[in-house]
Amino acid sequence: MRSLDLRHIAEQCVTLVADQFDRRLDWTLDSLEVLDEVCASLSAEQLAEDRLELWWKLVGAYTGEVLIGAYGGEWGSHPDTTAPVVLVQGCTAQPFTIAHRVLTGEPFKSLASFGRVFPAIIAQSGRP
Repeated sequence: MRSLDLRHIAEQCVTLVADQFDRRLDWTLDSLEVLDEVCASLSAEQLAEDRLELWWKLVGAYTGEVLIGAYGGEWGSHPDTTAPVVLVQGCTAQPFTIAHRVLTGEPFKSLASFGRVFPAIIAQSGRP
């Protein structure tokens, strides 16, 4: 997927969350807390496979775009996954992986925590 396609998918996430959940996503790290709440509602429904895939795309793209906006990264690829990743200062974030974990109700997984911990990951990597 191209970065323009991913941005468009992220915009669709914003629209759908507003329409279906009456919640506002504003492209900030704080908005990932709102999206965590939406995902908790969705995972409680035990989404059918087609709905899970739709929300996985929406949530993954939105989370990636928030990371790019917050940390100046870009979309890229990684040999460990077929899903797009976000590259920031030589580090790789996998927003689609965390989106799947959150949407399937994996304990202790959070989009907001994932977004906020990224500077510490970069610092630990020793990259500037």
